[in-house]
Amino acid sequence: MKKFDIIIVGGGHAGIEAALSAAQMGCSVAIVTMDISAFGRMSCNPAIGGSAKGHLVFEIDALGGFMGLIADKSGIQFRTLNKSKGPAVWAGRSQNDRKIYSEIALEYVINSKNIEIIEDSITAAIEENKKIIGVKTLKGNEIRCKALIVCSGTFLNGLMHTGLSSTKGGRFGEQPSEGLTKSIVDMGFESGRLKTGTPPRLNKKTINWKILEEQPGDIPPIPFSKKTSAENFPYLPQVSCHITYTDQSVHKILEKGFDRSPLFTGLIGGTGPRYCPSIEDKIVRFSDKERHQLFLEPEGLDSELIYINGFSTSLPADIQFEALRKIKGLEEVEMIRPGYAVEYDYFPPYQVDLTLETKIIEGLYFAGQINGTSGYEEAAAQGIVAGINAALKIQKRPEFVLKRSEAYIGVLIDDLVGKSTNEPYRMFTSRAEHRLLLRQDNADRRLMKYGFEFGLISNEMYNELEEREVLISKSKNVIKQTKIIPKQINSYLNSVQTPHLDNSESIEKIVKRPEVGLKSVLNAAENNSVVIDELLNDPKALEQVEIEIKYDGYIQRQMELISKMERNEDILIPLNFNYTRLKSISTEGREKLSKVKPRSIGQAARISGVTPSDISVLLVYLKS
Repeated sequence: MKKFDIIIVGGGHAGIEAALSAAQMGCSVAIVTMDISAFGRMSCNPAIGGSAKGHLVFEIDALGGFMGLIADKSGIQFRTLNKSKGPAVWAGRSQNDRKIYSEIALEYVINSKNIEIIEDSITAAIEENKKIIGVKTLKGNEIRCKALIVCSGTFLNGLMHTGLSSTKGGRFGEQPSEGLTKSIVDMGFESGRLKTGTPPRLNKKTINWKILEEQPGDIPPIPFSKKTSAENFPYLPQVSCHITYTDQSVHKILEKGFDRSPLFTGLIGGTGPRYCPSIEDKIVRFSDKERHQLFLEPEGLDSELIYINGFSTSLPADIQFEALRKIKGLEEVEMIRPGYAVEYDYFPPYQVDLTLETKIIEGLYFAGQINGTSGYEEAAAQGIVAGINAALKIQKRPEFVLKRSEAYIGVLIDDLVGKSTNEPYRMFTSRAEHRLLLRQDNADRRLMKYGFEFGLISNEMYNELEEREVLISKSKNVIKQTKIIPKQINSYLNSVQTPHLDNSESIEKIVKRPEVGLKSVLNAAENNSVVIDELLNDPKALEQVEIEIKYDGYIQRQMELISKMERNEDILIPLNFNYTRLKSISTEGREKLSKVKPRSIGQAARISGVTPSDISVLLVYLKS
């Protein structure tokens, strides 16, 4: 009988990060997957990042994860979204070659020490005295382990729908995983059903590209990963995406298929994603809109498939095809594969702790869509946290929990545990109270210390970070103390249409003006500072200094708010606390607190249904 420290169910984005992190920390790891060639397969859009999701990718990379590096090596277009807005919402996004992404992901797993890939399907988890001890597989094998991380994606009892036709499967052409849900439910867990979807795939040779709006990538492109070689990036040829729109004639055709829609006829029981609705759902929910934007995105450099982003649907194939041909540029399009919806099992995430270990069974972890999330990035973020914590537990080291004030990953997991979800959860910048501090550009400064502590970040990378921190600190002091005279700077100030100086002023104060760039001011100033010369030669440090100067007031206010909130985070609640003893709190509050079992007053206060008066009663009780 085989034995491993950790068994991971699934080779998707969560499973990859969980396996690689735990293996690098010295644990023996088995990844059980039905298809070895499906590692990191991009089931839906072949893209990484986007608004808030890009933040997660930078954070995963700062912890020592691999999603950003794989995205960089397989990227065929890179864009930073929201550049016209403030740095808090800048977000990296890459369009990727689907095939190459999967190949690179598999390569990293295969070449990693301590990982064995097992092609099989897990049909049951085995526990003994409320502690995980192993799994049973479809091929009749029993494998022992100290920890089990379930990263099953959409495969648990997956069911795909196109029109009124339903087929078992977790992804096009792939069988579902059956049996595992029942074994986990038998342990005392609550399960539910969710739904996601994907659009049709089009033949790129049959699209009239000449009449479509082109969307090129950034020049120069910006990579996700600190491990990416600047000399070799981008690794692949870069391509453009294109934009088109639906119109009322398209909507009328789609409406003809509503009587055969699994979504509207009740065939689909699972709840779909609120923030990434199907095209039929958009037509109903936003009936006042004349049109909806669509993005035509290539699936790869050598692929004939085009992904039509914004047209996710489970309507009958004939309706999909008829509607597509009414869209500008698609008048002669060939549909290679219709869109479909997929229903799958998940476990409401109030059942996991902030480490992603389940509260009922010791050594059992959930990561990814099994926790009700939507998206590769949310899954990978959970995967690396689960992998790190499973390794730490086995090694009898302190657990790893990120605060909301430290990372979007902390916001993600705190939301899942405290608020749970009955619909697919997607990360947004608006979910973070401290988003000016949680920028993607400073993810390394916030989180690399943890990756280094766990052995996931090299000495070289961490030393470089520390040296940059010293430079940033010294530079801010010099800039604060250095004054610039009018004749040095007025010519530049006039060029950017901001008032000129009458008297000498500190560089810091001048740079606070929105129109002014730090680099231009430093170049205009006559100085003999070695520190400033070093800063001008380090674009990363220069960017950090400029952001911190311009947003200093806002950053200080957020730091003060965090300090106040931390007081509640430091008031801990025993995990075995009996809330039924609190007769003075609301019935809903008592039920929610008993269900979630919050670790602290701060976490308790964020649970929906728990009122401020409930918290006051709880505080009094804890102090007494």
